[in-house]
Amino acid sequence: MDDLILEMKGIIKEFSGVRALNEVSFAVKKGEIHALCGENGAGKSTLMKILSGVYPHGSYQGDIIFDQEKMIIRNIADAERAGIAIIHQELALFKELPVYENIFIGNEISSYGRIHIPAMLSKTQELLSEMRLDVNPYTLIKQLGTGQQQLIEIVKALAKNATLLILDEPTASLSEGEVEILMDILGRLKVKGVTCIYISHKLDEVLQLADTVTVIRDGRSIGSKAASTLTKEKIVEMMVGREITDLYPKEVHSTEQEIFAVRNYTVYDVSDPSRKLVDNANFSLKRGEILGFAGLVGAGRTELVSSIYGFYDGKCDGEVYLEGNRLSIHHPNDSLQQGIAMLPEDRKRHGIIEIMSVRENMTLATIEKYRLAMDRIDDGQELSDVNDYMAKLKIKTSGLDTCIKNLSGGNQQKVVLAKYLLRKLKVLILDEPTRGIDVGAKYEIYNLMNRLAADGIGIIMISSDLPEVLGISDRILVMNEGRIKGEFLNHENLDQEQIMHCAVGGVTAWQRS
Repeated sequence: MDDLILEMKGIIKEFSGVRALNEVSFAVKKGEIHALCGENGAGKSTLMKILSGVYPHGSYQGDIIFDQEKMIIRNIADAERAGIAIIHQELALFKELPVYENIFIGNEISSYGRIHIPAMLSKTQELLSEMRLDVNPYTLIKQLGTGQQQLIEIVKALAKNATLLILDEPTASLSEGEVEILMDILGRLKVKGVTCIYISHKLDEVLQLADTVTVIRDGRSIGSKAASTLTKEKIVEMMVGREITDLYPKEVHSTEQEIFAVRNYTVYDVSDPSRKLVDNANFSLKRGEILGFAGLVGAGRTELVSSIYGFYDGKCDGEVYLEGNRLSIHHPNDSLQQGIAMLPEDRKRHGIIEIMSVRENMTLATIEKYRLAMDRIDDGQELSDVNDYMAKLKIKTSGLDTCIKNLSGGNQQKVVLAKYLLRKLKVLILDEPTRGIDVGAKYEIYNLMNRLAADGIGIIMISSDLPEVLGISDRILVMNEGRIKGEFLNHENLDQEQIMHCAVGGVTAWQRS
């Protein structure tokens, strides 16, 4: 068909005998934004790694037809020469180099065998202007925010004359304002004829942006439909194979017994010790309560909980109490010894060790529990516990000794949770617990949070997803510019507008609704 730019036919891909893709087929029209949806582990990223040359021709079965021509893509360079570029969730930029060098690295403009820097600077400025990005080509990448770095990756792809752009979870770490900029840019690229494959778990964005939606489930093609004919509920049903009528399984089970308290707590900037990132925070947590923290990016939420947990390099002052006893915490291990655990915002950097197996990651924090005489490990008990939590958390993997980096984001998140649940917990801190994971895995994590709260564990949850905060929290604290500005008891009349009004500084006193 002349209107198609891409067809992937009967794609089969196996890892260690496990079939990750089972005869997946889908087609993309020229100039459209085509969303690819599915749960973590469904096979979306694997399919795109085949298309972009990460997995070379010969390592899979099936055909790729691009621009009416059957392709043999042996590596990423082959894909880029054909006009196919992928932008991964983990950006591939050199932080110490300027913008223009990042855009042309490996693709340098040369003249008479020498790199032509003025030409690269001129072309960089031209591309930045096209994208309406007010960025100096000489600016170092590390001086840009995450959203701007994401957009530089797009400019980098366009410098290679990409006609098909693959975006894998592009808005996972972006603010609302940055998301709007990205969507505007993708709309303008579409007008210019650039085709986009858009992978995202944020279904509201998918429905707003996409022309067509393809769903993959358990390594199989479920179907492709015009986005205008779909609802969020219908996409979820296609993704998980069942209807989820209530994404937030809300239960109320907190007691009036205080288990954790923070008093007069201040956190200072690492690079500027005179600057307060958190200013005189005071709050308490009840046994069996889910306490949600809301606020804009930079409000100080992560700095507050990470410093309390002992995972912050800067100076902090204040008092922390557990069950009425004042704690002295200088390191995360001090918190773990007291029964306090924290699931970090960036699981890849701070939650897992990528080169270790699923089993090793899960028991890393409790290895002493399995130690026998002469430094031997009780393998039987360790395997029993790991298998127990694999089943409880529905972790999908080809085996316990599979390298954890080969798991989907949602399954990695569950392994990190299991690592701490193997300990006897009193307080669990969750920083953006569902960022970058699919709706089915979110639902399972929400159910797990409810079960833990029912067992008497106090939970502190930081989330930038307001529907999530409202859907799962018993009580909500809102931060603005380092201060706790509002407190809301959660009930059916509380809405996002009230929370956001407080988050931007509209409420300056404690307020219970």
